[in-house]
Amino acid sequence: MALEKMQIIPEKGEKVTALYNPNEFTIETRNQFQRTAMPGLATPITQFVSGETQKISLSLFFDTYEEGKDVRELTGKVVALAKIDKSLHTPPVCNFVWGGAAMSGDRATFRGVIDSISQKFTMFLNTGIPVRATLTVSISEYKTYDEQIKELGLQSADLTKNRVFLEGETLWQIADEMYKDPGKWRVIAEANNISNPRLIEPGTELTIPSLE
Repeated sequence: MALEKMQIIPEKGEKVTALYNPNEFTIETRNQFQRTAMPGLATPITQFVSGETQKISLSLFFDTYEEGKDVRELTGKVVALAKIDKSLHTPPVCNFVWGGAAMSGDRATFRGVIDSISQKFTMFLNTGIPVRATLTVSISEYKTYDEQIKELGLQSADLTKNRVFLEGETLWQIADEMYKDPGKWRVIAEANNISNPRLIEPGTELTIPSLE
């Protein structure tokens, strides 16, 4: 069976095939939380804010010594994917594909944009032309707003939830966070028998009802 080569396939443009597969790659997944100290409590209240962009880091090795040609003819194709596309006015979204290797969770394809590329040239011809290089590439996952909303819809997003009201917050901010509509603050107020939304004590536990 032929060895599968990793490919970088921009959604607009020419695909790039790795000369050599990376020896390893790193996947980073993080969440953002807000921690607020409350008087009389030993531990701050922790509230989930949002997920953060999943990232992959990998190194690609290039060697054109035997051919005697400039290695930048190959590395330049990868570097170009981190530059602004004139027709898109932004760097292109790319699919990073590597056969059956899971590049993200159980998926062999990682869709993202290149955040950064570090180029290291380590061998040169007598003429000074570089013939060996390593590119260290950092890639951030790319998802549209509609794609993320669709994914969240697969979870129990409409179930009733409880939430602690933090100092400096407003009901309309919470409604915007939970329902994507600040005008639905009255739904929360009615569910919690709140007559004046401006007089909520920090630390109050609120019921966030599901929308019918």
